[in-house]
Amino acid sequence: MKILLQFPEGLKKNALSEAQKLEKEGHEVYVSSSSCYGACDLPMDEARTLQIDKVIHFGHSKFIQKGLPFDVEYREYYADIDVEKLKEAIPSLEGKKRIVLVTTVQHIPQLEQMKSFLEKHGKEVLIGKGCFTAHSGQVLGCDPTAATSVSKDADAILYVGDGKFHPTGIRSELPIFSLNPYSGQCRKINEEIERIRKRKKGMMLKALECRVFAILLSTKPGQLCIRAAQDAKKKLQAAGFTAEILVSNEFNPVSIGNFPQFECYINTACPRADEDSELFDKPIINAVDLDEFLKLYVESGSG
Repeated sequence: MKILLQFPEGLKKNALSEAQKLEKEGHEVYVSSSSCYGACDLPMDEARTLQIDKVIHFGHSKFIQKGLPFDVEYREYYADIDVEKLKEAIPSLEGKKRIVLVTTVQHIPQLEQMKSFLEKHGKEVLIGKGCFTAHSGQVLGCDPTAATSVSKDADAILYVGDGKFHPTGIRSELPIFSLNPYSGQCRKINEEIERIRKRKKGMMLKALECRVFAILLSTKPGQLCIRAAQDAKKKLQAAGFTAEILVSNEFNPVSIGNFPQFECYINTACPRADEDSELFDKPIINAVDLDEFLKLYVESGSG
């Protein structure tokens, strides 16, 4: 079988050993060296060019399985933690009985242990399911809904994992805590999330001054939203704006900066791309927020 291996940056150190294992089994093996930003980002060009039979994607849970010209196998990567580190979150959760617990795929095998630990400390633990996630209790950067799907009667949300990319995507009025299971640091991150929300609102206000829009359409298989791009173009044109669709596998400030006529970007790709607006030096509005922007445009008296 002709196999293409794909790794996110942090796991590329494992590429040689994984390739050698498969070659010993008689497979013809290739390794993608392209950047990989998640389970949505499969190496389509390499796979088509090499006529690959199967892509093995390491590090993320199952995301895309249908509509591809090759088979895909997702191999999850796990990182064990000391569940006792959750004791560092207990003071922050004082007075809060019902806790929504979420984590990333790396720690999913220990989710039940985390739940039991919190229950031993008198907490009632709620575990929800995201729209696009493979596991209950799992959050993605683009899908934090496991945190909000069961939060109606909760008192707080606890995210267990390192980094802030995943927890800052959560949108809730509840107290949201992020526990790093390696350092033991537990932080309330609502203010950080609110800063992100205000920055998005600021981009909309800045976009009110713009007349020419570029709609960003990604060809990554898990981000390809042709209908959303077409709908965005129609809505903008109907409101009197000039709009065109820019297509790319990966958008970066240099490449789209060479289109100086465009004053604002409507993003149909990764919904977290708008958080990198300072790199592009122009407003970025997610397609799902376009109606809100157009309403603001009318209310401002510009439309």
